[in-house]
Amino acid sequence: MYPAKRLYRIFVLFVLIFSFIGCGTQTDDNVIYHDRIPNITPDYAGVTIPPNIAPMNFSVREDGNFFRIDVEASNGTKLSVTSRNGKVRFPEREWKELLENSRGDEIEIRVFSSKRGEKVINGFSPFHMQVVNDPVDPYLVYRMIHPGFYSWYRMKIVQRNLESFREESLIENQLLDHNCINCHSFNQNDPGKLLVHIRGSRGGTYFIDGDEIKRTELKTEDMPAGATYPSWHPSGKYVAFSSNIVRQSFHAHPDKYIDVYDLTSSLILYDVENNEILHITDHEMAEYNHTFPCWSPDGRYLYFARTKRFDEEIDAENIRNIYYDLARIPFYPESRSFGEAEIVFNASEINKSASFPKISPDGQYMIFTLHDYGTFPVWYKEADLYLLDLQSMEYARMDINSDDTESYHGWSSNGKWIVFSSKRKDGLSARPYFAYFGAPGKTGKPFVLPQKDPDLYGKMLKSFNLPEFVTGKVTAGPRDFKRAAGEVSLAAGQEYQGYAPLE
Repeated sequence: MYPAKRLYRIFVLFVLIFSFIGCGTQTDDNVIYHDRIPNITPDYAGVTIPPNIAPMNFSVREDGNFFRIDVEASNGTKLSVTSRNGKVRFPEREWKELLENSRGDEIEIRVFSSKRGEKVINGFSPFHMQVVNDPVDPYLVYRMIHPGFYSWYRMKIVQRNLESFREESLIENQLLDHNCINCHSFNQNDPGKLLVHIRGSRGGTYFIDGDEIKRTELKTEDMPAGATYPSWHPSGKYVAFSSNIVRQSFHAHPDKYIDVYDLTSSLILYDVENNEILHITDHEMAEYNHTFPCWSPDGRYLYFARTKRFDEEIDAENIRNIYYDLARIPFYPESRSFGEAEIVFNASEINKSASFPKISPDGQYMIFTLHDYGTFPVWYKEADLYLLDLQSMEYARMDINSDDTESYHGWSSNGKWIVFSSKRKDGLSARPYFAYFGAPGKTGKPFVLPQKDPDLYGKMLKSFNLPEFVTGKVTAGPRDFKRAAGEVSLAAGQEYQGYAPLE
């Protein structure tokens, strides 16, 4: 037998449900309509979404202890969910069907709320989500790390299925002596062609090729440091790296409390098949520091950021006078040689600095980060994303920016979606945001990566670092990297018999 208090609660719940069923029109006497959309988090009102995205769960921040959410597709397909705590979680199967029936159109979402013991029901103006025909790549790979400067004791690289909430580790540094793991990179969004850089006692660059793995040591005596900031040549035969001696400076200023800069940096080319390192340099290029290489999708050009070498020691004052421009250099794969460098965006002319060039899959556009100075803008509040048309050479600030840091951006394989890290929520932790790219000036309102628990971002401080779209699931896992870490790393120039098989 149920206690009387529990029976009463069940009775109240049924009364609320049945009263909600009858509040579908504005003529209902017990519904008060508010001329505004409801307060929800994350802010998904007015966003443009792909037809294969996971349910866009959110929390309603309105008074009440019972909520009903009605969703309707343009063809009349409907979905309703209820919640007692404001957390709205859509069932995956019904959500998938709803989006499939809304391609090229929009879905309408209405929210109702009420309080126990009150007859009045609050209704709000509907908000909408535009569903486009262009799907997003089904996986996203990112590094999870605390938003600090030296904390890497616990970190991992994660792959997330964007069509659901399934998430699993690709690498966990607990299995690698807690060393720092960073700079994962895929060849044109291919889950079977990737590399990961690991520092410390298990250090090296780990390459995955299909179902095989190898550990390499990409450092020669004439390099200033190891290989970092990778970019795959589309052929998969080469990887461009920069070799950087990096320093950090900390300040008491609240807006710029850290500067990360290069004492020196240069570009190298790694021949994957022959395990050979070549220097990307000529007489003119020797006058510059180079970093952040990025190949064009046809493999004919290598883009990068560069600045004049400093003749004096860099300190907290003169670093503010260091400006990086964006340049490119032609590449001839038959001879593994390069032509003459040319400027494609002269940021120093406007007393700004440019970083992180990323080229669209059709080769027409570049997205880059523009900031006040230096070369590492992830700590700079003013860092914004800009779009450069590589045919007209016209550029503009993108409308997906916020008042805080935007960086670590990338393109989907079809060139219709952009992912980037943004600190717009709290100015501290970076979250992955997506934006639809229809054409210059026609990007959709950005939305944060949907989570099963819509309140997750309010409870978790970790940053989602370096998000990259992938066209499928990576088959390698933490134990593969642990096993490879136990092998002797292959030095550049050594002969080898091939990769070791994955488990």
